[in-house]
Amino acid sequence: MIDKLEFFIALANQKHFGRAAEECGVTQPTLSAAIRQLEDQLGVMLVSRGSRFQGLTPEGQRVLEWARRIVGDSRTMREEMRAARKGLAGHIRIAAIPTALAMVQKITTPFQERHPDVTFSILSRNSLQVLSLLENLEIDAGITYLENEPLGRVTSVPLYAERYHLITAAGSPLADRTSVTWKEVGNLRLCLLTADMQNRRIINRHLAEAGIVAKPTLESNSMIVLFSHVQTGRWASIMPKNIADSFGFPVDIRKIPISDPEAEHLVGLVATHREPFTPLVSALLHEARLLAEGVKN
Repeated sequence: MIDKLEFFIALANQKHFGRAAEECGVTQPTLSAAIRQLEDQLGVMLVSRGSRFQGLTPEGQRVLEWARRIVGDSRTMREEMRAARKGLAGHIRIAAIPTALAMVQKITTPFQERHPDVTFSILSRNSLQVLSLLENLEIDAGITYLENEPLGRVTSVPLYAERYHLITAAGSPLADRTSVTWKEVGNLRLCLLTADMQNRRIINRHLAEAGIVAKPTLESNSMIVLFSHVQTGRWASIMPKNIADSFGFPVDIRKIPISDPEAEHLVGLVATHREPFTPLVSALLHEARLLAEGVKN
């Protein structure tokens, strides 16, 4: 039944029989037959069918919750037994918000030194996508904001607080200041993250509190794109200090604290709450706690 539940989860995620079959490495007829067999075993219709996938039935939605739990527990059991036989090994999938990408190596590097048989995939996603991927068992952990928006049933480890700076080229307006206000920053020619990013929603809120409507002249979901435009001297940006520091800005780029008010927002590692955790996730949470303690000290 576990295989059928995994097929069902893939179908719920992909919303397309062909793509779900491809994800599972089987033919579409094989996947369709497995779903029908699962329906027969449970005695309910799980999928609304027509000429194509039309969604899950109410019973299917409920079974999906059970399927995620059962498949997650099954994977945990297999990983625990493998770790007992061979030591910690396997693959960890992490999704991180763009402003946290530069610090992921502070977890993965010491982790890999301790557990050299573990490999990683790192994805850049917005905060809502991070939580969705966690719920659908498509990642093992995420790095995202811990405040501002609901996280759901997760275990979290606070890592650091974002503090916002104006990033601008030397000679640009306000570049000679030691600090600036949100109102002053809002009147500059700005390049910012796209509106689907929680970082952007946070910035919009602070600007609104200062009586400014955010109207950037350039938007991107990539911090690299924002940085490259700031370097031209024609744009300024608002970035957390930690990611601005990670870019290794040249001397002609200024990082100026934004005050009035000085805003902080907590970022941390999140994993789907389950007891017990898989050995890999348990070790990852431990590594995040070590990093958090180092930041505090």
